[in-house]
Amino acid sequence: MRVAAILVAALAAAAVAGAESSRPAPAGDSSTVPALQPLVGPPASEMAAIVGRFDADRDALARRYDAIDSPEQRTRMRAFYGDWKARLGEIDFSKLGQEGRVDYVLLDHELTHELALLDRRDKQRGETAQLLPFADRLLALQDARRDLQPVEPRAAARTLFDVGKQVDSLRKVFDEPSPSASAKPAAGAKPRPGSPAVSKTVANRAADDLDRIRGVVTSWYKFYDGYDPVFSWWLKDPYAKVNDGLTAYARTLREKIVGIHTSTTPVAGAERGEAAASHEPIIGDPIGVDGLNAELAYSMIPYSAQELIGIAEREYAFSLSEAKKAAKEMGFGDDWKSAMEKVKNTYVDPGAQPELIRNLARQAEAFFDQHDWVTIPPLAREDWRMEMLSPERQRVSPFFLGGELILVSYPTADMPEDEKLMSLRGNNPHFSHATVFHELNPGHHLQGFMEQRYNPHRRLFSTPFWSEGQSLYWEMFLWDHGFQQSPEDRLGALFWRMHRSARIIFSLNFHLGKMTPEQAIDFLVDKVDFERANAEAEVRRSFNGSYSPLYQASYMIGGLQLRALHRELVDSKKMTDREFHDAVLQGGPMPITMVRARLEKTPLTREGAPAWRFAEQLPPPVPAPAR
Repeated sequence: MRVAAILVAALAAAAVAGAESSRPAPAGDSSTVPALQPLVGPPASEMAAIVGRFDADRDALARRYDAIDSPEQRTRMRAFYGDWKARLGEIDFSKLGQEGRVDYVLLDHELTHELALLDRRDKQRGETAQLLPFADRLLALQDARRDLQPVEPRAAARTLFDVGKQVDSLRKVFDEPSPSASAKPAAGAKPRPGSPAVSKTVANRAADDLDRIRGVVTSWYKFYDGYDPVFSWWLKDPYAKVNDGLTAYARTLREKIVGIHTSTTPVAGAERGEAAASHEPIIGDPIGVDGLNAELAYSMIPYSAQELIGIAEREYAFSLSEAKKAAKEMGFGDDWKSAMEKVKNTYVDPGAQPELIRNLARQAEAFFDQHDWVTIPPLAREDWRMEMLSPERQRVSPFFLGGELILVSYPTADMPEDEKLMSLRGNNPHFSHATVFHELNPGHHLQGFMEQRYNPHRRLFSTPFWSEGQSLYWEMFLWDHGFQQSPEDRLGALFWRMHRSARIIFSLNFHLGKMTPEQAIDFLVDKVDFERANAEAEVRRSFNGSYSPLYQASYMIGGLQLRALHRELVDSKKMTDREFHDAVLQGGPMPITMVRARLEKTPLTREGAPAWRFAEQLPPPVPAPAR
């Protein structure tokens, strides 16, 4: 009964959408290919080929110097970015059109940021140097192989033998009990006196680096092993010992310093994040105020982290007020959390979620067709696909993900009972109603569709302030235009709006050193009414190293930037809604400040566009109509 009741409205809307999408082609036009003349986009950029050349050259170097963070790789990439920056300065900026100037500024900005990232990595390497004094020696082996230098097996064996002894010595400092101890210390306990004083953050970073270095050494070894009998004769034993030693050392750092219990060989980076056990501690790698300032400058955001937190708190206050209104309509007075509990318990039965997602997607497309707000080509309605998220990925992605492929998060038969319930409640129809279009049309799927067809060279400048910000902008835009009619649907939309505000607050405070991951989890549970397991997954995903430091803040900040720009261009009647939204998509990804410069034809210099304090130009949030 629950499934039938929930799907009635969505099925009705889907029928409308189906009628729209099944309209016959105009008389005399049976082709499935659209007329080509309307596909002509914005004026071409004189810099497009140059941007494409830079992108191709950088990709080539990334393949060539594949021992990440090796001595040669660091030197070569620093020279590459510096040389490109110098060559870019030789271009006569005054002869470029607006699109060319936009690309010049974006490319120069990208080069400056890449050099700054190399500086940041140098600083981080200095922090782990006492734990990894052998790193350059091992990575240099792969550098020499890529330089096509003949290998000297006996010398290489001596290198691995010496490093193996050094690794074992370092590991024992943390792994063995102090002379006065009668038992081995528990995981996360303080190491014995005399061991290097390192934080959990630095130790965790070093352990990830060890996994990466071990992978490079393995690749180097396999290239020669068996193909060069002399190499195998000398290296078989030293390689096995150094491989085991690196594995054991990484495990020791994680268990004794970080507090992670490992039972199998760990893997590095994003793979660790996706496969992480739900009970592992969340560590992260905060970059501090200087790092945040650099990231904000790169994203062309003329606000401090603290000012952005203030903006988020203002937006949260609006959402909280609206949540209480919806709760009152549902008969709960001001008790919005009890109303949210009712919303969460409207989940559909196992097996019914894909049908719900399909119907909600068609409902959103029909709503957009009704108002002619943005161009959604027929192929963009046809080509998206659906798959299910694995239980492992749901631990860090508790809600569905999207693009051309929408990944649905819902329980599997083998998941524990508590995880099943968290997934059911966190992906209820009212939450999904406000976010399916965020992932599909006109959100991430339409963004990717347009990126491939207009200014594809600008994918180099991809930023979450454009992609996530644009999808979040649509959430606010549809709220303003009454897409959420029932109080339950409005509460579902407000859950996400509160969530986006909370993301700014907890992620920036984490990088400022003012909030721990555990406090961030509590914050989501208290302020947004997250299921605790989903809150843990959200925080883990935010800090596992797969995302840039400002990624979580970019949703609402990018959305608010587009909201302010809409006010400047559409509310002032300079553009229609459709013209504005199509122009944003066809321009390609970039910081929203540069979107504004494009559309308003703002005079640009080599340094970029004038600072844009967009928050002072925001229209007031639109409250739900009184009922």
